[in-house]
Amino acid sequence: MTTVRLPLFPLNSVLFPGLVLPLNIFEERYRAMMRDLLKTPEDEPRRFAVVAIRDGHEVAPTAPGMPDPTAVLERGPAAGFGDEPAAAFHEVGCVADAATVRERADGSFEVLATGTTRVRVLSVDASGAYLTAELEELEEDPGDEAGALAEGVLRAFRQYQKRLAGARERSLATGADLPDEPSVVSYLVAAAMMHDIPVKQRLLQAPDTASRLRDELRLLRAETAIIRNLPSLPASELTRGPTSLN
Repeated sequence: MTTVRLPLFPLNSVLFPGLVLPLNIFEERYRAMMRDLLKTPEDEPRRFAVVAIRDGHEVAPTAPGMPDPTAVLERGPAAGFGDEPAAAFHEVGCVADAATVRERADGSFEVLATGTTRVRVLSVDASGAYLTAELEELEEDPGDEAGALAEGVLRAFRQYQKRLAGARERSLATGADLPDEPSVVSYLVAAAMMHDIPVKQRLLQAPDTASRLRDELRLLRAETAIIRNLPSLPASELTRGPTSLN
């Protein structure tokens, strides 16, 4: 078992390998994390782990107006996640590589990261300026018939896009070519579909690519049928978590 200890960044969203993650960093605990990441040699990746929040608050109560002027002030790396922060997070997350970390004049940061590898959280440490975690790196097993399933998912995803564009009365952008590597297809489709965190988390932690693709095929067919039979726009905003302030 390959393990690694990395800074931990909890979010109200699920990050998949290959997907880009823009972040606006303003909380002190995450500013400290970014300052440490900037100390990483330029020829090495600036890695941290992103986990979806199961029970807790992405942004802890801080100064008046950010986000709740009446809230009791909370400080520390585990603020907003209770006495046992590990229980507040989903078990499987994704390592992010921060390709761009820009510090603003006010001390906040603009970060652009990319998901790389799935990891399982083994333990969480709240003794420092920010949370860190011991993580087990998860291999991506293709499973059975991943190639054929990927082809089916891509066809279903194109139909889903067309139905969704029609429901929104928008034109469908078809300029970008979709990938054909099964694992990449599975992660791209998982990120693009309009589902809540529990569904996306289930897709992230699927035991292999083929299992993830089978689940996506079922979801895409069901969603496409719903959109086809409903005259109104799907309430996509109801399937999303709160907007990430970080």
